[in-house]
Amino acid sequence: MHTTHLVVETREIDPVEDLLAYADPARPLAWLRRGDGIVAVGEPLAELRPRPAAGTPRSQALATVWRGISAQAEISDPVELPGTGLVAFGAFAFDEESAADSVLIVPTRVLGRHGHRFWETRIRLASDPRAATPLATQPYGPHWAGTVGPGAQSPQGYQDSVRRALSRIADGELSKVVLARDLIGTIPADSDLRRLVRALSTGYPDTWAFAVDGLIGASPETLVTVQQGTVTARVLAGTIGRGADADADTEASTHLASSTKDLDEHQYAVQSVLASLRAHTRALAASEQPFLLKLPNLFHLATDVEGELADGESALDLVRALHPTAAVAGTPTPAAIAAIRDLEPFDRGRYAGPVGWVDAEGNGEWAIALRCAQFVAEADAIGVTAYAGAGIVAGSDPESELLETRVKFRPLVDALA
Repeated sequence: MHTTHLVVETREIDPVEDLLAYADPARPLAWLRRGDGIVAVGEPLAELRPRPAAGTPRSQALATVWRGISAQAEISDPVELPGTGLVAFGAFAFDEESAADSVLIVPTRVLGRHGHRFWETRIRLASDPRAATPLATQPYGPHWAGTVGPGAQSPQGYQDSVRRALSRIADGELSKVVLARDLIGTIPADSDLRRLVRALSTGYPDTWAFAVDGLIGASPETLVTVQQGTVTARVLAGTIGRGADADADTEASTHLASSTKDLDEHQYAVQSVLASLRAHTRALAASEQPFLLKLPNLFHLATDVEGELADGESALDLVRALHPTAAVAGTPTPAAIAAIRDLEPFDRGRYAGPVGWVDAEGNGEWAIALRCAQFVAEADAIGVTAYAGAGIVAGSDPESELLETRVKFRPLVDALA
């Protein structure tokens, strides 16, 4: 096994104006927020896509493989910032029964930024002594545009699904279920996908802008962050669109902050996260009241959670424990997953699944893949499937939920145009 172990070297470098300019235009690997983050350069070293035995979650299989790789790596990392040293980018399927795979991608080279500090990490097999080529930017390709239209779930079909969900809630089968709908389309075959990542990153700086294995989006929702033993998570549930002017904005935020339906939905989500994290942490705490998170197009009810990681656990263990949260599946989770499989006429793939990165120490940043689309190269174009969902609880109105999905589609649809 020693011939497969990795040699990893991180060094501080001079400031880089645009990390994305070094990424692969066709298959960018990126994780950015407020200008900070990591971007892969060049071909990946390895793509881990386990197909474990029935009953073993894919995230668990990946965590086991990653532990083995990390334990054998020789790592030189004097920089010691989030995203330095040995890292892998990951995107996981929402549902264990999905046809989409879960993947960890180990890059050969990473450029990173944290505040005013920049670094380069080189990752190679110990048996490969070749020196890395000099860093070079890749010019952005021409501007492109794409349009998306109704997919497997039409607007009318979506409202019908919401009604069916409401009758299940009334029958006591479940208290909440998150239902999504899809939009599909194409973009030109040679499109530079970094343009989309850049548009989302600059347009929505407070979200996690990500590109992993063709999954590109801007998520406002942190699943979990682990750094030096401290665990943090941000729970979002309860949403309203921004107003057209200052008065309408105030009215919208006041309505959300006092909406019993939204506050109940939010509380379900917070309790589900706390219950999932307790077994993996020491000293866990959440703020008593949610705060209003203001995004360019939406208000969300938000709660921050913080704790201390239990010994020997990694960010991937917490990803497995937390996913799927009540914010993207429902309550109780098994009943909600069963309802989603029944009421959505498509496979979600990696939509609403975990996306992020992990390092050799088990640190990492993971978001829920929202406001996103999956891009797949086809014969003469690149296929696009975008997703958006809304939480259905007693009292939900089918038309209002459809409108909520429209608002959530906007970041991606605007960026595609």
